[in-house]
Amino acid sequence: MKLKTLFFVTLAGILLSACASSPHNKLTKEEKAEGWQLLFDGKTLDGWRDYNGETLTEPWFVKDGTIQAKGGGSDASGYIVTDKIYENFELVWDWKIADGGNSGVLYHVVENPAFNVPYVTGPEYQLIDDVGFPEKLEDWQKTAADYAMYTTDMTKLFLKPAGEWNTSKIVFDNGHVEHWLNGEKVVEFEAWTEDWFSRKNSGKWENAPEYGLAQKGVICLQDHGSAAWFRNMKIKELPRQPKEVNLFNGKDLTGWEVYGTEKWYVKNGVLVSESGPEAKYGYLATREYYGDFDLTLEFKQEADGNSGVFFRSFIEPEEIKVNGWQVEVAPKGKGTGGVYESYGRGWLAQISDEKEEILKEGKWNTMRILVNGNNVKTWLNGEEMVDFTDEKIGKAQGRIALQIHDGGDIKVLWRNINLKTL
Repeated sequence: MKLKTLFFVTLAGILLSACASSPHNKLTKEEKAEGWQLLFDGKTLDGWRDYNGETLTEPWFVKDGTIQAKGGGSDASGYIVTDKIYENFELVWDWKIADGGNSGVLYHVVENPAFNVPYVTGPEYQLIDDVGFPEKLEDWQKTAADYAMYTTDMTKLFLKPAGEWNTSKIVFDNGHVEHWLNGEKVVEFEAWTEDWFSRKNSGKWENAPEYGLAQKGVICLQDHGSAAWFRNMKIKELPRQPKEVNLFNGKDLTGWEVYGTEKWYVKNGVLVSESGPEAKYGYLATREYYGDFDLTLEFKQEADGNSGVFFRSFIEPEEIKVNGWQVEVAPKGKGTGGVYESYGRGWLAQISDEKEEILKEGKWNTMRILVNGNNVKTWLNGEEMVDFTDEKIGKAQGRIALQIHDGGDIKVLWRNINLKTL
């Protein structure tokens, strides 16, 4: 063997030996300086709990420096989540799976009693035994796929067999998504684009209205009835990038989704909301979520103007209703500009009697809504209406939605709906 070749073989062996002996579940000084944080300390499940729970009762445990799924989970159970919520991030972990096994890592998972399982809200990086799984797998079910949405580039896939360690990474950067496996980028897409919504609304998630919309949420591990092992779980948070959004283009309902049978249409550059023959509640909701924002819009009430602007709200999966908070738009004397919680505590902030005169009946009004963390402020025609804080609002996220109240004979016009994220 030539001396040069011998040198490189020896060097490679030294490097492999160093990697093999490096401690697991630890951060280097360089990683700490870059902002990386461990999600698993190698000894305990501190920082993890049941999905929608306050403690850890699901069949997960720590052994030999790994988080282990016992294999007793099912489609309806077996999920654990981080205590902390994450928005934009790089997430890296090592994993291996049992023969024929199935698991996954989900992110932007929303916790709420309305959602029984995490996968109806959060996207999943699929972990599965591609070779030994007992059933035929579709491409969207295979390892590293964005489950039921974006498939893995098989030309770049290098997957170690069941029982051997793999390394994965998810990058979520203000809607730009990457899935990596063993050093190769195998999935890349932009969330909330026309292509993304087309896939969401035509496949497995067409009856899961809130799937994938959340811009932040907990990280989730899945026990799907087979053993799985995780270690070296670390995350680095990335900054949010503010943007300006014109929510109404003056031409059609692009960017919105109709819920209910009431009427929503565009006429002469104006968005019209009008009671339908059933005279029930109706909603026009943004198809995207907005968390912290500064929203301005104009409205004019014709006939009975009982309506509202919902924020950080979501559509109940089983029936047509919006769960969240409403800035009231109503006839004079009924609190326009106040904030009401639907299906919950009722009025959270009401306007004073003298502020009722700020509303201009039958004319265009300008409303501004500023939501930042747990603080909500509203203005009507330049006058501040309410300013309050609420912990429950601070923890929530969701859509913006316009409402038609039930009872019939309601007609409200809308225009210049513009938003700035914070």
